[in-house]
Amino acid sequence: MISDEDKLRNPWKTLGGELKYENNWIAVTEYQVINPSGNQGIYGKVHFKNIAVGVIPLDEDMNTWLVGQYRYTLDEYSWEMPEGGCPIGAETVLDTAKRELLEETGLIAAEWTELLKLHTSNSVTDEVGYAFVARSLIQAEADPEETEDLRLWKLPFEEALQMVLDGKITDAFTCMAFLKLKVLLDKGLI
Repeated sequence: MISDEDKLRNPWKTLGGELKYENNWIAVTEYQVINPSGNQGIYGKVHFKNIAVGVIPLDEDMNTWLVGQYRYTLDEYSWEMPEGGCPIGAETVLDTAKRELLEETGLIAAEWTELLKLHTSNSVTDEVGYAFVARSLIQAEADPEETEDLRLWKLPFEEALQMVLDGKITDAFTCMAFLKLKVLLDKGLI
């Protein structure tokens, strides 16, 4: 068992850091460190300037919507829950979830439940993400951003979940949100 004191003790020592790259979305810093074994080295950190926000919309018939788009970073097509970025300090994660759901799907939800908080890849980034379940849906008009060439797919929740289980959906945020929602639904907690 790990003591509370050990959980709070930072075994790393930062000697300095240098910003290596920055744009509107990320900053990459290289730190000179003393690692937990006492050796000097470097550690790179990607800082995201937005909080990741995702939404699983669910209608009364247990249908959901996926958003499909070609992901430049992967050089392949990806099906995901509606997702976007919350500018830190500019709006709440719930406000971002509402905005992203409307922008990407044209859906407006009357009921919102926070599903999870996660760190997307905590060995290299400080990015945090929040996912929500949106219910009591009304269809309006979608208005995607200029960088988004989106396709919408309305399908049963269980079919989307099977895509996660079959490896047809590989976006980590989407996979985690769908799996957690399934557990909560099965336990009658949501």
